[in-house]
Amino acid sequence: MFRQLRDDIQSVFERDPAARTAWEVLTCYPGLHAIYFHKLSRWFWSHGLRWFGRLTSHFGRLLTGIEIHPGATIGKRVFIDHGMGVVIGETAEVGDDVTLYHGVTLGGTTWQKGKRHPTLGRGVVVGAGAKILGPILVGEGAKIGCNAVVVKEVPAGATVVGVPGRLVEEAATKKQARFAAYAVLQDQDDPYASAIQMLIEHSRELEQAVSDLGAKLKELERGPADAQGAKPEPIRAIK
Repeated sequence: MFRQLRDDIQSVFERDPAARTAWEVLTCYPGLHAIYFHKLSRWFWSHGLRWFGRLTSHFGRLLTGIEIHPGATIGKRVFIDHGMGVVIGETAEVGDDVTLYHGVTLGGTTWQKGKRHPTLGRGVVVGAGAKILGPILVGEGAKIGCNAVVVKEVPAGATVVGVPGRLVEEAATKKQARFAAYAVLQDQDDPYASAIQMLIEHSRELEQAVSDLGAKLKELERGPADAQGAKPEPIRAIK
């Protein structure tokens, strides 16, 4: 128990530069408190004391602003940063070393019993406000951008952004995998944004070409005499 607590505190230091001391993390980090409320509620739930499990989960929600159903499975060294508004459903599974930011929802898309919440693989990072819905798998090391809505499976190591969620980066092969706060890297390119920028630049080039062509047509319409500065003779009416 104490070894696991030490590992959880160390994981906070590794992923939050604002953390200063172990005592501060232990007393002032609601994400850590929510995890241990869940451990207790999960114990009640798994031993058939489901009302006590729900009640413990409810107290944890009141004190931390983080709602984790006692039926959910939470791995080791899971870090919930800030945490307010996080919701983790009954059949959700969160792997080891996962990082969740505030406003994240691991929700279901059906009222049917059974597996209806997502499964997050090891080392997944989910940005603030993201919604992962349904019994889908988010592969190991994947990153879900802030406010993304994900309803389809995500390959391991991939990055997903937008509404609905779309892949912007496949599994890291050329880039060395590293932790991304809020699931965002400063040097990360969005191919959709790049494509839009290329279309804008191409449109400007076309506008300039049309403008140049229009100017040349006006010169041709003026005629050679007008081009040399001579005044054109007036057209006389034929009697």
